Amino acid sequence: MGSQVFLQHLANGISLGSLYALLAIGYTMVYGILRLINFAHGDIFMFGTYMAYYAITSFMLPWWLSFILAILLTVIFGVMVERSAYKPLRNSPRISVMISAIGASFLIENVAIVVFGGRPKTFPVPEMFAKVLSLGEVSIVSVTLYTPVITLLLLALLLYVVNKTKTGMAMRAVSKDYEAARLMGIDVNRIISFTFAMGSGLAAVGGIMWGMKYPTLLPLMGMMPGLKCFIAAVVGGIGDIRGAVLGGFILGLSEIMIIAFFPALTGYRDAIAFVLLIVILLVKPTGLMGQNLTEKV
Repeated sequence: MGSQVFLQHLANGISLGSLYALLAIGYTMVYGILRLINFAHGDIFMFGTYMAYYAITSFMLPWWLSFILAILLTVIFGVMVERSAYKPLRNSPRISVMISAIGASFLIENVAIVVFGGRPKTFPVPEMFAKVLSLGEVSIVSVTLYTPVITLLLLALLLYVVNKTKTGMAMRAVSKDYEAARLMGIDVNRIISFTFAMGSGLAAVGGIMWGMKYPTLLPLMGMMPGLKCFIAAVVGGIGDIRGAVLGGFILGLSEIMIIAFFPALTGYRDAIAFVLLIVILLVKPTGLMGQNLTEKV
């Protein structure tokens, strides 16, 4: 493989890994606080993509305003899912909450098929993100460069919020023991809703970037990326934000590079994530940056 082709695949792998990282952060934040896998997270990602699509095509809004509106609507939608599907079961057995999460995912997907239609739609990519840039001998679509930059900026902002603000301190307290946090005067329900809001916002950004990179929209488009991003969170160490980002980049690069070096495995692209998951669980069950966590009862 020539250096030009290698760099081309490397850029694509980093870009895909950035998208996985944005979604994996949402999984890991919710798990870190509630010890809950939000199975509807991939569907929230899908919702954000459709909101941006309709804002541009139906309401004829500028792309930047459409993206902001889509992110805000997705944040509201994510909080609504938390309030309706998870909050009523806060003190229920963990299996009940997990079943509710799976049910919420199927409900969102089927409602989306009815509301958005089952036919594929083409995401309108703004010219700014569709330009082909030449870096030496490598030609890259501009969205491929923007995606990792946006991911790292959002990661820096998120780490600042979690580590340097009072809300972030409350989030860390709730993640340790939300009964004790409640006794210390922390509004646990507000913190949990805030966590879902941040995760949903990141999912919306990831969905918009995904729509510009892979412009075909479908109501079930969040299923496989959602599963892969859950795997990325587990690989990096679920519950650790930086681990989720690391897992996303590892998964994205692995997918692209394995297919580049072994084209015969193209049909097994989705299986690569599950093989990686099995290997990580066998070698380091807590993930690359994860810590042993005591189960809440």
